[in-house]
Amino acid sequence: MSTARRSETLASLAQRAGFEVEWTDARGVTQRVPDSTLAALLECAGLPCANATQMRHSTSALNAEQSSRRLPPLITAEYESAIELPSSAVRTGSHYRIDLESGEHIEGRFTAPRDAPALLAPLSEPGYHTLTVHDHRLTIAVAPPRCHTIADAWRAQHSNDQDTEDNSVRVPPLWGIAAQLYGLRRDDDGGIGDYSALATLATQSARHGAHALAVSPTHAMFSAEPGHFSPYSPSSRLWLNVAHIDPAAVFGTQAAHEASVTAQAGALARELEALPQIDWTRALPLKLKVLRVLYDRFDSTERASHSPRAAAFDAFCARGGPALEDHARFEALQAVMLKEPGGLRHWRDWPEPLRDPRSAEVATFAAAHRHEVDFHRFLQWLAAEGLARAQREAREAGMAVGLVADLAVGCDSAGSQAWAQPGDMLQRVSVGAPPDLFNQAGQSWGLTTFSPRAMHNTGFRAFIDMLRAAFAHAGGVRIDHILGLRRLWLVPEGESAKHGAYLRYPFEDLVRLIALESWRHRAVVIGEDLGTVPPGLRERLAAHGLYGIRVLWFERKGGAFLAPARYDPNCVATTTTHDLPTVAGWWSGSDIDWRNRIGQTLARADGRDPVALEHAQRAADRAALWLALQETGFAPRDAAEPPPENAPVEGALGYVAASASPLVTCPLEDLLGLAGQPNLPGSIDEHPNWRRRLPLAVDALFADPAFAARLQTVVRGRAMAAEAASEAPTAPSVHSVP
Repeated sequence: MSTARRSETLASLAQRAGFEVEWTDARGVTQRVPDSTLAALLECAGLPCANATQMRHSTSALNAEQSSRRLPPLITAEYESAIELPSSAVRTGSHYRIDLESGEHIEGRFTAPRDAPALLAPLSEPGYHTLTVHDHRLTIAVAPPRCHTIADAWRAQHSNDQDTEDNSVRVPPLWGIAAQLYGLRRDDDGGIGDYSALATLATQSARHGAHALAVSPTHAMFSAEPGHFSPYSPSSRLWLNVAHIDPAAVFGTQAAHEASVTAQAGALARELEALPQIDWTRALPLKLKVLRVLYDRFDSTERASHSPRAAAFDAFCARGGPALEDHARFEALQAVMLKEPGGLRHWRDWPEPLRDPRSAEVATFAAAHRHEVDFHRFLQWLAAEGLARAQREAREAGMAVGLVADLAVGCDSAGSQAWAQPGDMLQRVSVGAPPDLFNQAGQSWGLTTFSPRAMHNTGFRAFIDMLRAAFAHAGGVRIDHILGLRRLWLVPEGESAKHGAYLRYPFEDLVRLIALESWRHRAVVIGEDLGTVPPGLRERLAAHGLYGIRVLWFERKGGAFLAPARYDPNCVATTTTHDLPTVAGWWSGSDIDWRNRIGQTLARADGRDPVALEHAQRAADRAALWLALQETGFAPRDAAEPPPENAPVEGALGYVAASASPLVTCPLEDLLGLAGQPNLPGSIDEHPNWRRRLPLAVDALFADPAFAARLQTVVRGRAMAAEAASEAPTAPSVHSVP
């Protein structure tokens, strides 16, 4: 095969597999992905193309998968819209039967003209229904018109005194708090924020009028690797982070104290609790040591006597099934492998039989280490109990939404989910971002995610399981980098981030499944839609009831800050996010200094000082924000602009709270006036990412005068938003579903 012919065939195969052969960079210039990158990515996607024989086999595999004669295991459809099937897969005159989730069934016959699509009549019942054509069965996932909305949540909470069927009833502008779970502080927490602190924060926030508590990701990490603690680089998005367990939550304070004494944890725990930052490498092993004592006692006494708690644990394990068993086996296996010479962290480096979760050797290991495997199932039980309690108490205290879980964009390729589901995940590839004006090298995040081919071939099984895990203990889910529902920048493992390509995802299918699971769980969905957003994406998300996010720093028109009344009503507003400077940090320019300190500031071709220029621009931005605060009454009109070290945090919070957004979330860092941001993208150890703890315990926050004053300004801002909304025309009624 000639070089030109091979290049053409490679490009054609890549496009059919979903890769974009060309892309437009930040300067608007069209770039072509090199053949070497396409070949490497096709290999990662399970379509090797190193030679002509491999290329033929990969082409044949795609032909079989994409054949119009083949009905997939799952198709998605929209509420009360016709459902189209491939004409070549269904013969005219064929009989079909649809078994609805409600127990009813529909029978019919296809009557489409030759070569025309076979159509099913619209279904008015959202859910997962079974279509049978001859002997072939497939699932039809019918999405509701939209996700569960903030208005739905508020009306459901007020169902005792409001007519929930009247969608014309105005819903007041709501507010909530955003918290980094690990940074919460309470007595006897062992130096790491836990689910009990979260429950306390939820109830106290609700009593002060909050209706949501957005929380950092609670995904499972690596219990044998305490130094691997970024919540956005999890081992699995199906299970929970056991570092946040409160040993006393299920077994009581006395049992937890006795376990701590047995583990000789007291002195070190007190030392860790006093630190301003989490010492993960000491705090996590210490907590696990205490939890292991609790488990040993539970296993030898309560399980032996079949106590109610033992029955609850057994029921949890039964519900978790093989997926829970896989995660627990991985945790036990990795701990053993890390003790091998060289520390075999990645499961691909383990002995070959142990790389396969279904191998006889893995089963033998699990049988020989049953106590250890069950310990990790026990930890997941305690974590689930703790998170469920936080959501339950949030709702009982009056929150309309409650916890808003955070769903990471991917997971660590060395983790339990990639090990247990290798066929569902992309292998030897990293999710990232192409080079842009701010990061000329591009970004490679070291994460993997689902294969679109596997999604299609398995009926989106893994994606649906992940959604259900995210919704399980929450009233809402924030989806990180929701732009990835349409396409993701993928980089072959070990390559520079600029040597990547975009891979397209089945956007409409994924959005419909999100809407369906949102409706089933009665939980809102918020998509992190910041960055370079493809045209029409936000409008499509809004049509499905998925909220976007609007951040104060980015809501500008020219150099001026957007007036609160002009904020997008289909979005959740906030002052900042975990990856951006706090109000105090932005006002002082400490984020500029941090980036320069760790080498992220690029030299200028004209020789001018880039840091000085950034600070000069920030001074202009401060003046613009101060003017905006004055014009809206959140700063005195006759007052001079405060100096960099005296940020108008209270005014900024009130300004965003006055926005037209249906929900505003206030980061605890801003409510406390802190300068440090939780994470500085592009850094690892240079900045204290994911380690900062709050200076006050959760039960002391609302008694702090400065905190209370800022919160009062938020309430005033929301009242202003309500007044502005009352003067606007009533929105038309939205069609509801049962």
